[in-house]
Formats: sequence, structure tokens, C-alpha cells
Amino acid sequence: MELAIGIILGCCALGAGLAMIAGIGPGIGEGNAVAKACEAIGRQPESRSAVTTTMLMGCAVAETTGLYALVIAILLLFLAPGRLVNILVETMNTLG
Repeated sequence: MELAIGIILGCCALGAGLAMIAGIGPGIGEGNAVAKACEAIGRQPESRSAVTTTMLMGCAVAETTGLYALVIAILLLFLAPGRLVNILVETMNTLG
């Protein structure tokens, strides 16, 4: 029983760590977007407002991926272990 609980806790922690890897994508994407926006503004300064608006909208959309990964990681760390352990205990009680 203790081994099963340890496996559940370990897998939840591993899953949370893997979910947080998704935070790398938005960071790279937003960095590229800002770099390209700076290049575009440098070439055509008169289009500054349009480029900035589009860049900010794109960064906001890209950031949602990282936020979803954070929510999944928090759920895996704080909510899932308790529920999975309860399911395990109930199953063990019904089996004997």
C-alpha cells in the first residue's frame, strides 16, 4: 500500500515537472515576437502602433499556453495526489 502511494505521488510530481516544460515554448515565442517587432519598427517607424498592438495580442495568446501548463502542474501537485490516494484506499477496502 505504501509503495502504491509513493508511486502515485512520484508520478504526480513527474507529471507536474513535465507540464512546466511547456513554459519554455511561450518564452521562446514571445522573445522571437518582440525581436521581430523591434526589427519591423526599426525599418518602418511610422507603423509602430500597429506592430506593437499586434505583437502584444500575439504575446497574450502565446502566454496562455504557459498559464494552462501552470494550472495543470498545480492541480497535479495539490489536488490529484489526494484524490488518487483516496481512490486507492477505497479500492483496497472493497477488495478485502
